[in-house]
Amino acid sequence: MARIRRKRMHCNNKELHHKYKTKRRTKDLDQIQDDLKPENKARLLSQDADEDLPGLGQFYCVECAKYFVDDRTRLEHRRSREHKRRLRDLKEPAYTQKEAEAAAGLSTDNGHTSSLSAPGPMSLLSLKQKTDQGLANKTASKRPAMDVE
Repeated sequence: MARIRRKRMHCNNKELHHKYKTKRRTKDLDQIQDDLKPENKARLLSQDADEDLPGLGQFYCVECAKYFVDDRTRLEHRRSREHKRRLRDLKEPAYTQKEAEAAAGLSTDNGHTSSLSAPGPMSLLSLKQKTDQGLANKTASKRPAMDVE
């Protein structure tokens, strides 16, 4: 009689294994686009020797944010599919905070935030702040003016 396979397959699930793989994780695209600015790029390409990095930190690919052992391996990397894919991804500009808010529906085309200008439903925090401001204005108007001499 054969043993029935269990349903829990976390150790054999390749998608799950690759999802949590963080050993060789590099920088995100927006961080690399900041590194590609001329002042940052010059600083990264002319680093001091560091014993902890491969190749003493002298052979660095700025676009992929990786260190290499020697110049030959860096040149082979530059011809690879991985490097070319990263270059293609870097051609698109990084998302800004303004674009993210527009995608979430928090701002309009004229730059005003919709939560302040639209009469739609408001969050509990904004309602609390609004009532606190109203109470502060009422108490300030009820207080008698103090004469300072």
